[in-house]
Amino acid sequence: MKKLLLVLAAGSLLAGCTTDPYTGEQKLSNTAGGLGIGAGAGALGGYLVGRATGTDPGRAALIGAGIGAIGGGGIGAYMDRQEADLRAQLQGTGVSVTRNGDQIILNMPSNITFDTNQDQVRSQFYPTLQSVAIVLNKYDQSIVDVAGNTDNVGNQSYNFALSQRRAGSVAQFLQSQGVNPRRLNVQGYGMSRPVASNQTEAGRAQNRRVEISISPLRAG
Repeated sequence: MKKLLLVLAAGSLLAGCTTDPYTGEQKLSNTAGGLGIGAGAGALGGYLVGRATGTDPGRAALIGAGIGAIGGGGIGAYMDRQEADLRAQLQGTGVSVTRNGDQIILNMPSNITFDTNQDQVRSQFYPTLQSVAIVLNKYDQSIVDVAGNTDNVGNQSYNFALSQRRAGSVAQFLQSQGVNPRRLNVQGYGMSRPVASNQTEAGRAQNRRVEISISPLRAG
C-alpha cells in the first residue's frame, strides 16, 4: 500500500505538469497540479490517519483520495441494489452471486474464465466481465478483492503463481473497463483455500476459480 501511495503521489504530480509554450520547460499547472497534489496528499493523509487510529489504512487512503464512503445506515440498501444489479447482469453466465452480510461474492469457475493452465481471460468471457465492470462503476463506493484459487494438482509454487496471474488478469480487465484501480486488491492463494474436496474431479473443478468479493467502503 505504501508503494501504491508513492506511485499515486508521483502520478498526481506528473498529471499536473504542463509545458511552457515560450521556454519549452515542464512546470506544474496551478489547477491540475493543485488537484493532483490534493488527491495524492489526501490518500497519504488518509493512510497515516488509518494507521494511527487502527482502521484499515488501505480503505482510509481511498477515502482520503476522494473516493466516497457510505454511512452505516445506508450500507445495507446500497449493497442490496448492487446485488440485484449483479444478479440481473450475470444471469445465465455461469458466475454465481452470493451474499454474505454486507459482502457480495462472485464465483467465476476457471473452466469458463481461462483455458487450461493459461492466465489470460478467454475472449468468450469478456462480455461477462464487462457486465461486472458496469455494475462496479455504477456502485463505486465499494472495495473489490480479486482472489485466484487452484486445486491441489501439481506443484504448490506453480499453482500459487498461476492463481496470482489469473487474479491479476481479471483485475486488469476490470481496470480496462474503467474500474478505478485504487479500488482493486489482487491476491493469489494457490491451493490454500479449497471450497470442496480435492479427492474428486468435481471438487477440484470447484476449487479452480477466481472470486471477486465486493465490500462497502465504510465512512467510519
